[in-house]
Amino acid sequence: MDLDEVADRLYALPPSEFTAARTAEARAAKDAGEAGLSRDIAKLRRPTVSAWAVNRLSREHPDELAELLEVGERLRAAWAEQDADELAALTQRRAEVTGKVGRLARQAAGLSPAAGTEVDQTLDAALVDADAAAEVRRGRLAKPLHYSGFAPAPIPRERPAARKRKTPEDEAAEARQREEAEARKAEERAEAEAAHREWRQALDAAEKEHDERAEKVKRLEGKLAKARKRLEDSRQRLEVTRREERHARQRLER
Repeated sequence: MDLDEVADRLYALPPSEFTAARTAEARAAKDAGEAGLSRDIAKLRRPTVSAWAVNRLSREHPDELAELLEVGERLRAAWAEQDADELAALTQRRAEVTGKVGRLARQAAGLSPAAGTEVDQTLDAALVDADAAAEVRRGRLAKPLHYSGFAPAPIPRERPAARKRKTPEDEAAEARQREEAEARKAEERAEAEAAHREWRQALDAAEKEHDERAEKVKRLEGKLAKARKRLEDSRQRLEVTRREERHARQRLER
């Protein structure tokens, strides 16, 4: 058993099953005498719903995910070479493949709108960042990914027009983005609370088990003390009896 093997099993599970399975895996490693592995397993983070949905892609739709990551590699290469024609073609391809893979994630996991947005952000990060692509390919995400750097985009052939004023549609879009961000925060908070409840229940059960076993040990220690006292009394009687028997035998032999 090694950490990679255990992590692959755990991150294939739905978030609702992750914590209990992680505890069982850590306990099994400890029982096997692998305390270091047990500690490493216990450090693995429970995935968010959106991270789990992306992890499922690497296991259930590897071909479609590989296609998306290939587009990302070509996109980054075209940007590095400043190939305007290739960037223009790949930008269109990027939208198509991201939409297809995003739909697969939503259909398989039944995501909320906020979680669906996080899936799209994670896929976008994998397209433009090689490290993010490697994480997505492994299928062990614990949280969604975000890319804050400069994303490859078509190279303009003309000087861009002056920045226009925001339209009502622009403002509505920004409002939706803010709402989605708040929804993500609320979901993360709910997941954190759920995880805390699980650990609180586990702690209560562990404390109860400890108290019961401590009480049992106390009772057994009391019984052991009494048994030792009876054994000591028996030993003393045995010594007295042996001494008297020896004296009686000596009188008999005179």
